[in-house]
Amino acid sequence: MSAAPVPFGSSDLRLPDDLRGPLQAHIAHLHSRMEGRGWGGRVGFGKRPALIVIDLALFWTQPTTQIGSDLESVIQSTLSVLAASRAANIPVFFTSYALDPSDPPSPQNKKLRMGTGAHDPAVYELDPRLARRPNEKLIRKRYASAFKGTNLHEMLASLSIDTLIVTGVSTSHCVYATCRDATDSVRVIVPNEAVGERCELLHEVNLLDIDLDLGDVMPAAEVIGHLRRMAS
Repeated sequence: MSAAPVPFGSSDLRLPDDLRGPLQAHIAHLHSRMEGRGWGGRVGFGKRPALIVIDLALFWTQPTTQIGSDLESVIQSTLSVLAASRAANIPVFFTSYALDPSDPPSPQNKKLRMGTGAHDPAVYELDPRLARRPNEKLIRKRYASAFKGTNLHEMLASLSIDTLIVTGVSTSHCVYATCRDATDSVRVIVPNEAVGERCELLHEVNLLDIDLDLGDVMPAAEVIGHLRRMAS
């Protein structure tokens, strides 16, 4: 098993080199043990997939921002999935944060002390490399899940969507929360290389949980291959 670090995130939040190999081996062991208890079955693709790109906005994709990190590999993998989705003519959704200074504070706001840069609306604009098209819905969300407080569920239902391909950031927070809320209504597919976050450990652990309980984590190449077959 490779002990190479993930190609994204923050350098100060990486696993120590001497822990990475044993952790990866333990995660593989846990996956096998959980499969033996009946977890980790495959949901597969349905007939009508849609793609959601979560929070690839400048506040996350620029390493110089407070919660940003090096996400170049995640962005490039997402762009490949996005191109295949457009070629297959499936619905595409994007999300970013719904900044509203008039929102009353919540207890969760005490967990992260946001700097002044977080109050600039410009940082919540999508990374321009995504080149969002006019017919691709941008969901401005207040919470981690793309479903909470939005009409995403209704939009998917109106399109008869049965499969949601989930990409973006962060694996342990908004990606995980969206997968959690989606899994009771649609099949969830996560292209491995097209999700990521700042912290390597949180990424690895939450990706394991997604694959065991919420959806199918698979190589991005397999997801792209399925979309290309649909397009043809």
